[in-house]
Amino acid sequence: MTNTLKKKLRQNPAFSTKKRNAVPSGLKTLLRRFKKLKFEYVECGRIDSIADGIARVYGLDGVQAGELLEFLPKSGEVIRGMALNLEKQFVGAVLFGNDAALKEGDFSRRTKSIISVPAGLFLRGRVLDPLGQPLDNKGALPATKQELIERKAPGIQLRARIDSPMATGIRAVDSLVPIGNGQRELIIGDRQTGKTAIAVDTMIHQTTLRQLEADYVSSKTVSSCIGAEKAGSTCVYVAIGQKRSSVAQLAKKLEEVNAMPWTVIIAATASDSAPLQFLAPYAGCTIAEYFRDIGEPTVIIYDDLSKQAVAYRQLSLLLRRPPGREAYPGDVFYCHSRLLERAANMGKGYSLTALPIIETQAGDLSAYIPTNVISITDGQCALEADLFFKGIRPAINVGLSVSRVGSAAQIKAMKKVAGQLKLLLAQYRENAAFAQFASDLDASTKKVLERGERLTQILKQDQFATTSTPIQVVMLYAGSKGYLDILSLDQINQFMTLVVNDLTTYSWPFVETIIATKDFDSDAESSMQEYITDMVNYIQSN
Repeated sequence: MTNTLKKKLRQNPAFSTKKRNAVPSGLKTLLRRFKKLKFEYVECGRIDSIADGIARVYGLDGVQAGELLEFLPKSGEVIRGMALNLEKQFVGAVLFGNDAALKEGDFSRRTKSIISVPAGLFLRGRVLDPLGQPLDNKGALPATKQELIERKAPGIQLRARIDSPMATGIRAVDSLVPIGNGQRELIIGDRQTGKTAIAVDTMIHQTTLRQLEADYVSSKTVSSCIGAEKAGSTCVYVAIGQKRSSVAQLAKKLEEVNAMPWTVIIAATASDSAPLQFLAPYAGCTIAEYFRDIGEPTVIIYDDLSKQAVAYRQLSLLLRRPPGREAYPGDVFYCHSRLLERAANMGKGYSLTALPIIETQAGDLSAYIPTNVISITDGQCALEADLFFKGIRPAINVGLSVSRVGSAAQIKAMKKVAGQLKLLLAQYRENAAFAQFASDLDASTKKVLERGERLTQILKQDQFATTSTPIQVVMLYAGSKGYLDILSLDQINQFMTLVVNDLTTYSWPFVETIIATKDFDSDAESSMQEYITDMVNYIQSN
Protein backbone atom coordinates (compact mmCIF):
# COMPACT_ATOMS: atom_id res chain seq x y z
CA MET A 1 0.00 0.00 0.00
CA THR A 2 1.48 3.37 -1.06
CA ASN A 3 1.97 6.30 1.32
CA THR A 4 -0.62 8.38 -0.61
CA LEU A 5 -3.31 5.70 -0.19
CA LYS A 6 -2.49 5.33 3.54
CA LYS A 7 -2.84 9.08 3.94
CA LYS A 8 -6.28 9.11 2.23
CA LEU A 9 -7.50 6.24 4.41
CA ARG A 10 -6.47 8.09 7.57
CA GLN A 11 -8.22 11.25 6.37
CA ASN A 12 -11.42 9.47 5.06
CA PRO A 13 -12.02 5.93 6.44
CA ALA A 14 -15.09 5.44 4.16
CA PHE A 15 -12.89 5.71 1.08
CA SER A 16 -12.02 2.00 0.90
CA THR A 17 -15.66 0.85 1.41
CA LYS A 18 -16.85 3.16 -1.31
CA LYS A 19 -14.31 1.80 -3.76
CA ARG A 20 -15.09 -1.82 -2.91
CA ASN A 21 -18.91 -1.44 -3.37
CA ALA A 22 -18.80 0.65 -6.49
CA VAL A 23 -20.30 -1.03 -9.64
CA PRO A 24 -19.26 0.29 -13.03
CA SER A 25 -22.12 1.85 -14.98
CA GLY A 26 -21.47 -0.37 -17.99
CA LEU A 27 -21.93 -3.50 -15.87
CA LYS A 28 -25.22 -2.15 -14.53
CA THR A 29 -26.47 -1.73 -18.08
CA LEU A 30 -25.51 -5.33 -18.92
CA LEU A 31 -27.32 -6.58 -15.82
CA ARG A 32 -30.51 -4.77 -16.82
CA ARG A 33 -30.37 -6.26 -20.31
CA PHE A 34 -29.68 -9.73 -18.89
CA LYS A 35 -32.79 -9.57 -16.68
CA LYS A 36 -34.96 -8.74 -19.70
CA LEU A 37 -33.74 -11.74 -21.68
CA LYS A 38 -35.88 -14.93 -21.73
CA PHE A 39 -33.96 -18.16 -21.97
CA GLU A 40 -35.29 -21.54 -23.16
CA TYR A 41 -33.73 -24.50 -21.45
CA VAL A 42 -33.44 -27.81 -23.30
CA GLU A 43 -33.62 -30.85 -21.07
CA CYS A 44 -31.06 -33.36 -22.27
CA GLY A 45 -30.16 -36.90 -21.33
CA ARG A 46 -27.71 -39.55 -22.41
CA ILE A 47 -28.18 -43.01 -23.85
CA ASP A 48 -27.38 -45.71 -21.32
CA SER A 49 -27.91 -48.64 -23.70
CA ILE A 50 -29.33 -49.12 -27.18
CA ALA A 51 -30.30 -52.24 -29.12
CA ASP A 52 -33.03 -53.42 -31.51
CA GLY A 53 -34.51 -49.94 -31.90
CA ILE A 54 -34.94 -49.47 -28.14
CA ALA A 55 -32.93 -46.89 -26.19
CA ARG A 56 -32.64 -46.60 -22.40
CA VAL A 57 -32.00 -42.96 -21.55
CA TYR A 58 -31.08 -41.35 -18.23
CA GLY A 59 -31.33 -37.69 -17.31
CA LEU A 60 -34.80 -36.95 -18.75
CA ASP A 61 -36.61 -36.64 -15.43
CA GLY A 62 -39.52 -34.49 -16.69
CA VAL A 63 -40.37 -36.46 -19.85
CA GLN A 64 -44.00 -37.44 -20.53
CA ALA A 65 -45.37 -40.72 -21.83
CA GLY A 66 -45.74 -40.54 -25.61
CA GLU A 67 -43.47 -37.50 -25.89
CA LEU A 68 -41.40 -37.02 -29.03
CA LEU A 69 -37.67 -37.26 -28.35
CA GLU A 70 -34.71 -36.31 -30.53
CA PHE A 71 -31.46 -38.29 -30.50
CA LEU A 72 -28.23 -36.63 -31.60
CA PRO A 73 -25.57 -39.01 -32.94
CA LYS A 74 -22.08 -37.77 -33.75
CA SER A 75 -22.89 -37.92 -37.46
CA GLY A 76 -25.18 -34.91 -36.99
CA GLU A 77 -28.37 -36.53 -38.25
CA VAL A 78 -31.31 -36.13 -35.86
CA ILE A 79 -33.16 -39.40 -35.14
CA ARG A 80 -36.60 -39.17 -33.61
CA GLY A 81 -38.15 -41.48 -31.07
CA MET A 82 -40.95 -41.74 -28.53
CA ALA A 83 -40.91 -42.24 -24.77
CA LEU A 84 -42.95 -45.31 -23.77
CA ASN A 85 -41.52 -46.67 -20.51
CA LEU A 86 -41.15 -44.21 -17.63
CA GLU A 87 -38.99 -45.88 -14.98
CA LYS A 88 -37.43 -44.50 -11.81
CA GLN A 89 -33.97 -43.91 -13.24
CA PHE A 90 -34.36 -44.55 -16.97
CA VAL A 91 -36.74 -43.77 -19.82
CA GLY A 92 -37.46 -46.54 -22.35
CA ALA A 93 -37.75 -44.97 -25.81
CA VAL A 94 -38.53 -46.49 -29.19
CA LEU A 95 -36.78 -45.15 -32.28
CA PHE A 96 -38.46 -44.27 -35.57
CA GLY A 97 -35.29 -44.43 -37.61
CA ASN A 98 -32.18 -46.55 -37.97
CA ASP A 99 -30.29 -46.85 -34.70
CA ALA A 100 -26.97 -47.86 -36.31
CA ALA A 101 -25.53 -44.34 -35.91
CA LEU A 102 -26.40 -44.09 -32.20
CA LYS A 103 -24.07 -45.27 -29.44
CA GLU A 104 -23.98 -45.28 -25.67
CA GLY A 105 -23.36 -41.82 -24.30
CA ASP A 106 -24.97 -39.93 -27.22
CA PHE A 107 -27.28 -37.08 -26.29
CA SER A 108 -31.06 -37.12 -26.43
CA ARG A 109 -33.31 -34.13 -25.80
CA ARG A 110 -36.93 -33.45 -25.07
CA THR A 111 -39.21 -31.67 -27.52
CA LYS A 112 -41.98 -31.13 -24.91
CA SER A 113 -44.57 -32.17 -27.51
CA ILE A 114 -46.63 -35.34 -27.59
CA ILE A 115 -46.63 -37.29 -30.87
CA SER A 116 -48.92 -35.50 -33.34
CA VAL A 117 -49.72 -35.34 -37.06
CA PRO A 118 -50.83 -32.53 -39.37
CA ALA A 119 -54.52 -32.35 -40.25
CA GLY A 120 -56.27 -30.39 -42.99
CA LEU A 121 -58.13 -30.57 -46.27
CA PHE A 122 -54.81 -30.49 -48.12
CA LEU A 123 -54.15 -34.09 -47.01
CA ARG A 124 -56.63 -35.44 -49.56
CA GLY A 125 -54.82 -37.17 -52.37
CA ARG A 126 -51.62 -37.58 -50.38
CA VAL A 127 -49.62 -40.59 -49.14
CA LEU A 128 -48.02 -40.01 -45.73
CA ASP A 129 -46.09 -41.86 -43.09
CA PRO A 130 -47.48 -42.03 -39.51
CA LEU A 131 -45.53 -38.89 -38.53
CA GLY A 132 -47.09 -36.84 -41.33
CA GLN A 133 -44.11 -36.87 -43.70
CA PRO A 134 -45.05 -37.10 -47.44
CA LEU A 135 -44.13 -40.28 -49.31
CA ASP A 136 -45.62 -39.44 -52.73
CA ASN A 137 -43.17 -36.88 -54.20
CA LYS A 138 -45.93 -34.26 -54.44
CA GLY A 139 -44.08 -31.66 -52.43
CA ALA A 140 -44.02 -30.70 -48.77
CA LEU A 141 -47.19 -30.16 -46.77
CA PRO A 142 -48.14 -26.57 -45.93
CA ALA A 143 -47.60 -25.46 -42.34
CA THR A 144 -50.64 -26.26 -40.27
CA LYS A 145 -51.83 -27.08 -36.78
CA GLN A 146 -50.70 -30.41 -35.39
CA GLU A 147 -53.25 -32.76 -33.81
CA LEU A 148 -52.44 -35.34 -31.13
CA ILE A 149 -52.61 -38.90 -32.40
CA GLU A 150 -53.97 -40.15 -29.07
CA ARG A 151 -57.36 -38.58 -28.40
CA LYS A 152 -60.24 -39.49 -26.15
CA ALA A 153 -63.20 -41.22 -27.78
CA PRO A 154 -66.57 -39.37 -27.87
CA GLY A 155 -68.76 -39.92 -24.82
CA ILE A 156 -72.08 -41.75 -24.78
CA GLN A 157 -74.21 -38.61 -24.67
CA LEU A 158 -72.47 -37.14 -27.72
CA ARG A 159 -73.25 -40.14 -29.93
CA ALA A 160 -76.31 -40.60 -32.12
CA ARG A 161 -77.90 -43.88 -33.15
CA ILE A 162 -76.74 -45.37 -36.44
CA ASP A 163 -79.61 -44.94 -38.88
CA SER A 164 -78.10 -44.21 -42.31
CA PRO A 165 -76.40 -46.68 -44.68
CA MET A 166 -72.76 -46.52 -45.68
CA ALA A 167 -73.12 -48.20 -49.08
CA THR A 168 -70.21 -50.36 -50.19
CA GLY A 169 -71.51 -51.10 -53.69
CA ILE A 170 -71.06 -54.82 -52.93
CA ARG A 171 -74.35 -56.70 -53.15
CA ALA A 172 -73.45 -59.38 -50.59
CA VAL A 173 -72.44 -56.78 -48.01
CA ASP A 174 -75.20 -54.20 -48.53
CA SER A 175 -77.92 -56.83 -48.42
CA LEU A 176 -76.70 -59.35 -45.80
CA VAL A 177 -74.29 -57.50 -43.49
CA PRO A 178 -75.19 -53.80 -43.99
CA ILE A 179 -72.84 -51.16 -42.63
CA GLY A 180 -74.10 -47.85 -41.25
CA ASN A 181 -72.38 -44.50 -40.92
CA GLY A 182 -70.51 -44.57 -37.62
CA GLN A 183 -70.40 -48.36 -37.36
CA ARG A 184 -67.33 -50.55 -36.74
CA GLU A 185 -67.52 -53.57 -39.03
CA LEU A 186 -64.69 -56.09 -38.88
CA ILE A 187 -63.45 -57.75 -42.08
CA ILE A 188 -61.84 -61.03 -41.05
CA GLY A 189 -60.41 -64.01 -42.89
CA ASP A 190 -57.29 -65.89 -43.93
CA ARG A 191 -54.69 -64.24 -46.12
CA GLN A 192 -55.50 -63.98 -49.82
CA THR A 193 -59.27 -64.30 -49.36
CA GLY A 194 -60.25 -60.84 -50.59
CA LYS A 195 -60.29 -58.74 -47.40
CA THR A 196 -58.51 -55.76 -48.92
CA ALA A 197 -60.63 -56.09 -52.09
CA ILE A 198 -63.82 -55.42 -50.08
CA ALA A 199 -62.20 -52.40 -48.43
CA VAL A 200 -60.91 -50.97 -51.72
CA ASP A 201 -64.27 -51.45 -53.46
CA THR A 202 -65.92 -49.62 -50.56
CA MET A 203 -63.47 -46.75 -50.93
CA ILE A 204 -64.06 -46.51 -54.68
CA HIS A 205 -67.85 -46.60 -54.30
CA GLN A 206 -67.92 -44.03 -51.49
CA THR A 207 -65.56 -41.61 -53.23
CA THR A 208 -67.58 -41.96 -56.45
CA LEU A 209 -70.74 -40.99 -54.57
CA ARG A 210 -68.85 -38.13 -52.92
CA GLN A 211 -67.66 -36.83 -56.30
CA LEU A 212 -71.19 -37.04 -57.73
CA GLU A 213 -72.50 -35.00 -54.79
CA ALA A 214 -69.73 -32.43 -55.23
CA ASP A 215 -70.47 -32.15 -58.97
CA TYR A 216 -74.18 -31.70 -58.22
CA VAL A 217 -73.44 -28.93 -55.72
CA SER A 218 -71.15 -27.20 -58.24
CA SER A 219 -73.74 -27.42 -61.03
CA LYS A 220 -76.37 -25.82 -58.78
CA THR A 221 -73.94 -23.01 -57.85
CA VAL A 222 -74.58 -23.49 -54.14
CA SER A 223 -72.13 -24.33 -51.40
CA SER A 224 -72.38 -27.57 -49.45
CA CYS A 225 -73.06 -26.57 -45.85
CA ILE A 226 -71.03 -28.08 -43.05
CA GLY A 227 -72.83 -30.91 -41.30
CA ALA A 228 -75.34 -31.49 -44.10
CA GLU A 229 -76.29 -34.99 -45.13
CA LYS A 230 -73.83 -35.93 -47.86
CA ALA A 231 -73.71 -38.77 -50.34
CA GLY A 232 -70.45 -40.69 -50.08
CA SER A 233 -67.53 -40.25 -47.73
CA THR A 234 -63.95 -39.12 -47.47
CA CYS A 235 -61.76 -42.21 -47.06
CA VAL A 236 -58.61 -42.77 -45.00
CA TYR A 237 -56.67 -45.97 -45.73
CA VAL A 238 -54.06 -47.12 -43.20
CA ALA A 239 -51.58 -49.68 -44.58
CA ILE A 240 -49.76 -51.56 -41.79
CA GLY A 241 -46.91 -53.94 -42.54
CA GLN A 242 -47.66 -54.24 -46.27
CA LYS A 243 -45.23 -54.23 -49.16
CA ARG A 244 -44.43 -50.81 -50.57
CA SER A 245 -45.27 -52.09 -54.03
CA SER A 246 -48.79 -53.00 -52.84
CA VAL A 247 -49.35 -49.51 -51.46
CA ALA A 248 -48.05 -47.96 -54.69
CA GLN A 249 -50.37 -50.16 -56.79
CA LEU A 250 -53.34 -49.15 -54.62
CA ALA A 251 -52.54 -45.46 -54.97
CA LYS A 252 -52.20 -45.88 -58.74
CA LYS A 253 -55.56 -47.67 -58.98
CA LEU A 254 -57.29 -44.98 -56.94
CA GLU A 255 -55.81 -42.34 -59.24
CA GLU A 256 -57.12 -44.21 -62.29
CA VAL A 257 -60.70 -44.32 -60.99
CA ASN A 258 -60.52 -40.71 -59.74
CA ALA A 259 -60.90 -41.78 -56.09
CA MET A 260 -57.59 -40.39 -54.83
CA PRO A 261 -58.82 -36.74 -54.54
CA TRP A 262 -61.12 -37.92 -51.73
CA THR A 263 -58.64 -40.33 -50.11
CA VAL A 264 -55.72 -40.12 -47.67
CA ILE A 265 -53.26 -43.03 -47.39
CA ILE A 266 -51.18 -43.55 -44.25
CA ALA A 267 -48.45 -46.11 -44.93
CA ALA A 268 -46.25 -47.92 -42.41
CA THR A 269 -44.86 -50.64 -44.65
CA ALA A 270 -43.04 -53.86 -43.81
CA SER A 271 -39.67 -52.12 -44.16
CA ASP A 272 -40.60 -49.49 -41.55
CA SER A 273 -39.84 -49.89 -37.88
CA ALA A 274 -42.26 -51.50 -35.43
CA PRO A 275 -42.99 -48.18 -33.65
CA LEU A 276 -44.23 -46.65 -36.92
CA GLN A 277 -46.44 -49.68 -37.60
CA PHE A 278 -47.85 -49.35 -34.09
CA LEU A 279 -48.57 -45.62 -34.46
CA ALA A 280 -50.04 -45.72 -37.98
CA PRO A 281 -53.70 -46.52 -37.00
CA TYR A 282 -53.79 -43.76 -34.38
CA ALA A 283 -52.34 -41.22 -36.83
CA GLY A 284 -54.89 -42.21 -39.48
CA CYS A 285 -57.74 -41.97 -36.97
CA THR A 286 -56.72 -38.45 -35.96
CA ILE A 287 -56.76 -37.35 -39.61
CA ALA A 288 -60.14 -39.04 -40.13
CA GLU A 289 -61.53 -37.28 -37.05
CA TYR A 290 -60.55 -33.93 -38.55
CA PHE A 291 -62.73 -34.61 -41.61
CA ARG A 292 -65.56 -35.89 -39.40
CA ASP A 293 -65.47 -32.77 -37.26
CA ILE A 294 -65.88 -30.46 -40.28
CA GLY A 295 -69.00 -32.34 -41.37
CA GLU A 296 -67.51 -34.82 -43.84
CA PRO A 297 -68.77 -38.42 -43.41
CA THR A 298 -65.52 -40.38 -43.18
CA VAL A 299 -64.53 -44.03 -43.58
CA ILE A 300 -61.24 -45.33 -42.19
CA ILE A 301 -59.79 -48.72 -43.09
CA TYR A 302 -57.12 -50.38 -40.92
CA ASP A 303 -55.30 -52.94 -43.06
CA ASP A 304 -54.57 -54.76 -40.89
CA LEU A 305 -54.71 -54.62 -37.09
CA SER A 306 -53.20 -58.08 -36.58
CA LYS A 307 -49.89 -56.70 -37.91
CA GLN A 308 -50.20 -53.74 -35.56
CA ALA A 309 -50.66 -56.18 -32.66
CA VAL A 310 -47.50 -58.03 -33.71
CA ALA A 311 -45.58 -54.73 -33.84
CA TYR A 312 -46.87 -53.79 -30.38
CA ARG A 313 -45.87 -57.21 -29.06
CA GLN A 314 -42.35 -56.67 -30.39
CA LEU A 315 -42.09 -53.26 -28.72
CA SER A 316 -43.43 -54.53 -25.42
CA LEU A 317 -41.08 -57.51 -25.25
CA LEU A 318 -38.05 -55.36 -26.09
CA LEU A 319 -39.15 -52.89 -23.40
CA ARG A 320 -39.22 -55.86 -20.99
CA ARG A 321 -42.92 -55.65 -20.30
CA PRO A 322 -44.38 -58.94 -19.02
CA PRO A 323 -45.89 -61.11 -21.77
CA GLY A 324 -49.35 -62.67 -21.58
CA ARG A 325 -51.36 -64.95 -23.84
CA GLU A 326 -49.53 -65.72 -27.10
CA ALA A 327 -46.75 -63.45 -25.75
CA TYR A 328 -48.89 -60.36 -26.32
CA PRO A 329 -48.78 -57.74 -23.55
CA GLY A 330 -51.73 -57.50 -21.21
CA ASP A 331 -52.95 -54.17 -22.63
CA VAL A 332 -53.18 -55.26 -26.28
CA PHE A 333 -56.98 -55.29 -25.91
CA TYR A 334 -56.88 -51.68 -24.74
CA CYS A 335 -54.57 -50.91 -27.66
CA HIS A 336 -57.38 -51.83 -30.08
CA SER A 337 -60.40 -50.76 -28.03
CA ARG A 338 -59.22 -47.17 -27.53
CA LEU A 339 -58.64 -46.97 -31.28
CA LEU A 340 -61.95 -48.42 -32.47
CA GLU A 341 -64.03 -46.56 -29.86
CA ARG A 342 -63.13 -43.33 -31.66
CA ALA A 343 -65.43 -44.35 -34.53
CA ALA A 344 -68.91 -42.93 -33.92
CA ASN A 345 -71.97 -41.35 -35.48
CA MET A 346 -72.27 -37.87 -34.01
CA GLY A 347 -75.49 -37.04 -35.89
CA LYS A 348 -76.31 -34.53 -38.66
CA GLY A 349 -73.72 -35.98 -41.02
CA TYR A 350 -70.81 -36.03 -38.57
CA SER A 351 -69.73 -39.66 -38.64
CA LEU A 352 -66.59 -41.81 -38.64
CA THR A 353 -66.99 -45.40 -39.84
CA ALA A 354 -64.22 -47.91 -39.09
CA LEU A 355 -63.47 -51.03 -41.14
CA PRO A 356 -60.70 -52.90 -39.31
CA ILE A 357 -59.17 -55.93 -41.02
CA ILE A 358 -57.87 -58.97 -39.14
CA GLU A 359 -55.95 -61.88 -40.67
CA THR A 360 -56.69 -65.33 -39.26
CA GLN A 361 -54.66 -68.53 -39.37
CA ALA A 362 -56.49 -71.47 -41.00
CA GLY A 363 -59.85 -69.83 -40.36
CA ASP A 364 -59.42 -69.80 -36.58
CA LEU A 365 -61.74 -67.07 -35.30
CA SER A 366 -61.15 -68.10 -31.68
CA ALA A 367 -57.53 -66.90 -31.53
CA TYR A 368 -56.56 -64.10 -29.16
CA ILE A 369 -56.51 -61.04 -31.42
CA PRO A 370 -59.56 -62.05 -33.56
CA THR A 371 -61.75 -62.59 -30.47
CA ASN A 372 -60.55 -59.29 -29.00
CA VAL A 373 -61.52 -57.27 -32.07
CA ILE A 374 -64.77 -59.21 -32.61
CA SER A 375 -65.85 -58.24 -29.09
CA ILE A 376 -65.03 -54.57 -29.74
CA THR A 377 -66.70 -54.13 -33.15
CA ASP A 378 -70.39 -53.94 -34.14
CA GLY A 379 -70.26 -56.98 -36.40
CA GLN A 380 -67.95 -58.91 -38.67
CA CYS A 381 -67.79 -59.88 -42.31
CA ALA A 382 -66.14 -63.31 -42.25
CA LEU A 383 -64.42 -64.52 -45.43
CA GLU A 384 -63.79 -68.20 -46.08
CA ALA A 385 -60.94 -69.63 -48.14
CA ASP A 386 -63.02 -72.59 -49.43
CA LEU A 387 -65.65 -70.26 -50.87
CA PHE A 388 -62.95 -68.11 -52.42
CA PHE A 389 -61.36 -71.05 -54.23
CA LYS A 390 -64.80 -72.21 -55.43
CA GLY A 391 -65.15 -68.90 -57.25
CA ILE A 392 -67.71 -67.38 -54.87
CA ARG A 393 -66.27 -63.90 -54.56
CA PRO A 394 -66.59 -61.97 -52.32
CA ALA A 395 -66.18 -65.16 -50.26
CA ILE A 396 -68.51 -64.10 -47.44
CA ASN A 397 -69.59 -66.84 -45.05
CA VAL A 398 -73.18 -65.77 -44.36
CA GLY A 399 -73.42 -68.02 -41.32
CA LEU A 400 -70.47 -66.43 -39.51
CA SER A 401 -71.04 -62.86 -40.72
CA VAL A 402 -73.29 -60.47 -38.85
CA SER A 403 -74.09 -56.78 -38.59
CA ARG A 404 -75.26 -55.82 -35.12
CA VAL A 405 -76.81 -52.64 -36.54
CA GLY A 406 -78.83 -54.68 -39.02
CA SER A 407 -81.63 -53.21 -41.11
CA ALA A 408 -81.26 -49.83 -39.40
CA ALA A 409 -78.35 -49.34 -41.84
CA GLN A 410 -80.52 -50.03 -44.91
CA ILE A 411 -83.00 -48.00 -46.90
CA LYS A 412 -86.61 -49.23 -46.91
CA ALA A 413 -86.36 -50.61 -50.44
CA MET A 414 -83.37 -52.76 -49.50
CA LYS A 415 -85.08 -53.94 -46.30
CA LYS A 416 -88.00 -55.32 -48.34
CA VAL A 417 -85.79 -57.51 -50.53
CA ALA A 418 -82.97 -58.33 -48.07
CA GLY A 419 -85.20 -59.77 -45.35
CA GLN A 420 -86.52 -62.50 -47.63
CA LEU A 421 -83.04 -63.01 -49.11
CA LYS A 422 -81.54 -63.96 -45.73
CA LEU A 423 -84.28 -66.54 -45.14
CA LEU A 424 -83.88 -68.09 -48.59
CA LEU A 425 -80.11 -68.37 -48.24
CA ALA A 426 -80.45 -69.95 -44.79
CA GLN A 427 -82.83 -72.55 -46.23
CA TYR A 428 -80.43 -73.15 -49.11
CA ARG A 429 -77.45 -73.76 -46.80
CA GLU A 430 -79.46 -76.20 -44.68
CA ASN A 431 -80.78 -78.17 -47.66
CA ALA A 432 -77.43 -78.10 -49.47
CA ALA A 433 -75.78 -79.81 -46.50
CA PHE A 434 -78.56 -82.40 -46.41
CA ALA A 435 -78.49 -82.98 -50.20
CA GLN A 436 -74.88 -84.18 -50.06
CA PHE A 437 -76.04 -87.38 -48.38
CA ALA A 438 -79.41 -87.87 -50.15
CA SER A 439 -79.84 -89.44 -53.56
CA ASP A 440 -83.51 -88.61 -54.15
CA LEU A 441 -84.88 -85.14 -53.38
CA ASP A 442 -88.48 -83.97 -53.46
CA ALA A 443 -89.68 -81.11 -55.65
CA SER A 444 -89.77 -78.49 -52.88
CA THR A 445 -86.18 -79.23 -51.84
CA LYS A 446 -84.98 -79.05 -55.44
CA LYS A 447 -86.76 -75.70 -55.82
CA VAL A 448 -85.03 -74.33 -52.71
CA LEU A 449 -81.63 -75.53 -53.98
CA GLU A 450 -82.14 -74.09 -57.46
CA ARG A 451 -83.21 -70.70 -56.14
CA GLY A 452 -80.34 -70.67 -53.65
CA GLU A 453 -77.85 -71.33 -56.45
CA ARG A 454 -79.25 -68.41 -58.42
CA LEU A 455 -79.20 -66.09 -55.43
CA THR A 456 -75.58 -67.08 -54.79
CA GLN A 457 -74.82 -66.30 -58.42
CA ILE A 458 -76.43 -62.86 -58.04
CA LEU A 459 -74.28 -62.13 -54.98
CA LYS A 460 -71.06 -62.92 -56.89
CA GLN A 461 -69.30 -59.76 -57.96
CA ASP A 462 -66.05 -58.86 -59.67
CA GLN A 463 -63.61 -56.48 -58.03
CA PHE A 464 -63.87 -52.80 -59.05
CA ALA A 465 -67.42 -53.46 -60.35
CA THR A 466 -69.55 -51.83 -57.66
CA THR A 467 -73.26 -51.21 -58.24
CA SER A 468 -75.53 -48.52 -56.87
CA THR A 469 -78.21 -49.34 -54.30
CA PRO A 470 -81.26 -48.96 -56.64
CA ILE A 471 -79.74 -51.41 -59.15
CA GLN A 472 -78.96 -53.84 -56.32
CA VAL A 473 -82.62 -53.66 -55.24
CA VAL A 474 -83.79 -54.61 -58.74
CA MET A 475 -81.36 -57.55 -58.98
CA LEU A 476 -82.16 -58.93 -55.54
CA TYR A 477 -85.92 -58.46 -56.07
CA ALA A 478 -85.73 -60.46 -59.29
CA GLY A 479 -83.81 -63.27 -57.61
CA SER A 480 -85.79 -63.51 -54.36
CA LYS A 481 -89.21 -63.38 -56.09
CA GLY A 482 -88.32 -66.26 -58.42
CA TYR A 483 -88.24 -64.38 -61.73
CA LEU A 484 -84.79 -65.82 -62.51
CA ASP A 485 -85.62 -69.46 -61.70
CA ILE A 486 -86.12 -70.23 -65.39
CA LEU A 487 -82.68 -68.88 -66.34
CA SER A 488 -79.41 -70.80 -66.26
CA LEU A 489 -76.46 -69.52 -64.25
CA ASP A 490 -74.76 -68.14 -67.37
CA GLN A 491 -77.96 -66.36 -68.35
CA ILE A 492 -78.14 -64.80 -64.89
CA ASN A 493 -74.73 -63.22 -65.49
CA GLN A 494 -76.07 -61.87 -68.78
CA PHE A 495 -79.17 -60.56 -67.00
CA MET A 496 -77.10 -58.64 -64.43
CA THR A 497 -74.87 -57.14 -67.12
CA LEU A 498 -77.85 -55.94 -69.14
CA VAL A 499 -79.60 -54.54 -66.06
CA VAL A 500 -76.53 -52.56 -64.99
CA ASN A 501 -75.99 -51.11 -68.47
CA ASP A 502 -79.66 -50.34 -69.04
CA LEU A 503 -80.47 -48.77 -65.67
CA THR A 504 -77.24 -46.77 -65.70
CA THR A 505 -77.77 -45.42 -69.23
CA TYR A 506 -81.49 -44.70 -69.21
CA SER A 507 -83.80 -43.15 -66.64
CA TRP A 508 -86.53 -45.52 -65.45
CA PRO A 509 -89.44 -44.29 -63.27
CA PHE A 510 -89.14 -47.04 -60.66
CA VAL A 511 -85.42 -46.34 -60.26
CA GLU A 512 -86.14 -42.63 -59.83
CA THR A 513 -88.74 -43.53 -57.19
CA ILE A 514 -86.20 -45.59 -55.23
CA ILE A 515 -83.63 -42.79 -55.43
CA ALA A 516 -86.10 -40.10 -54.35
CA THR A 517 -88.05 -41.91 -51.63
CA LYS A 518 -85.58 -44.71 -50.73
CA ASP A 519 -88.57 -47.02 -51.10
CA PHE A 520 -90.89 -48.36 -53.80
CA ASP A 521 -94.69 -48.25 -53.75
CA SER A 522 -97.12 -50.57 -55.53
CA ASP A 523 -96.90 -48.63 -58.80
CA ALA A 524 -93.11 -48.71 -58.81
CA GLU A 525 -93.17 -52.40 -57.90
CA SER A 526 -95.50 -53.17 -60.82
CA SER A 527 -93.21 -51.28 -63.20
CA MET A 528 -90.19 -53.14 -61.80
CA GLN A 529 -91.91 -56.52 -62.23
CA GLU A 530 -92.80 -55.67 -65.83
CA TYR A 531 -89.23 -54.55 -66.53
CA ILE A 532 -87.75 -57.76 -65.06
CA THR A 533 -90.19 -59.96 -66.99
CA ASP A 534 -89.36 -58.22 -70.28
CA MET A 535 -85.63 -58.55 -69.60
CA VAL A 536 -85.95 -62.29 -68.79
CA ASN A 537 -88.01 -62.89 -71.97
CA TYR A 538 -85.43 -61.00 -74.02
CA ILE A 539 -82.59 -63.18 -72.66
CA GLN A 540 -84.54 -66.38 -73.28
CA SER A 541 -85.39 -65.38 -76.84
CA ASN A 542 -81.72 -64.85 -77.60
